[in-house]
Amino acid sequence: MSREYPDWISPARAAEGNRVFSGTIPMTRMKRLAPLLAGPAGEAAFVAAFKTDLDKRVVVELQVSAVVPLVCQASLEVYDQQLERSSVLGVIEDIVEQENLPDHYDPVQTERGRLAIASLVEDELLLGLPQIPRKPGLEPIKYSTGGPFQEEGQTPAGDRKSPFADLHDMIKRDKQQ
Repeated sequence: MSREYPDWISPARAAEGNRVFSGTIPMTRMKRLAPLLAGPAGEAAFVAAFKTDLDKRVVVELQVSAVVPLVCQASLEVYDQQLERSSVLGVIEDIVEQENLPDHYDPVQTERGRLAIASLVEDELLLGLPQIPRKPGLEPIKYSTGGPFQEEGQTPAGDRKSPFADLHDMIKRDKQQ
């Protein structure tokens, strides 16, 4: 683990000095992310650059990269997912200030005037996780709701009636009345 950053940072003072913090954080320190992974192995690398924009807002340019072990939901195999995230965060003291942030800033609220770098990195990794983990290179899965699997373009076996046919008939009768 590389530590070129403090646990807590005053974003205003860091922005005054145009400070840049970088390092790595082990996955075991990320309590919200750890349960979503196949194992706690690895670490996340980050660079956080603090500055002020033209409107004198404190801004953090955050870049995060990590390789995280996930369980593929199609094959149930563990695979390594590369995550690369880059965000521009607008620092706010109170949730009300969020309305004044430009759309291209993601808001991040301080805790008593401070930010925890590890929490920012963990947030970025959580946002970068796929909703449904799927190992790259797997064959596409064909889904069917028409009973036994059918090739594309074929009609369902037998003369099954659509489950919505009765509903269609009822709507048709109501319109005629």
